[in-house]
Amino acid sequence: MIDFPNHSRSYDQTRRAVRFWGHDSAIEASFFISEDALRRIQPNSRADESGFLNAFDRNRDLICAAAARIYVRGSRGSYDLVAANF
Repeated sequence: MIDFPNHSRSYDQTRRAVRFWGHDSAIEASFFISEDALRRIQPNSRADESGFLNAFDRNRDLICAAAARIYVRGSRGSYDLVAANF
């Protein structure tokens, strides 16, 4: 089962997404939530790095729940959350 104990997150300008990490025992997985997905869950957020990070922080539980649904142990190194996931 994936868990999200690490509250670190960062904005990736190249991917236009916020990156965060989950842990399944000793396995670490990277997750990216797109700007479009963040806009869907918080439409009034600012469209800049600070705004996207703030939208992530305000909706962390919802985002982590969606990430847990798409996670498949050992399947891949990173997972992308898009607007359709919400």
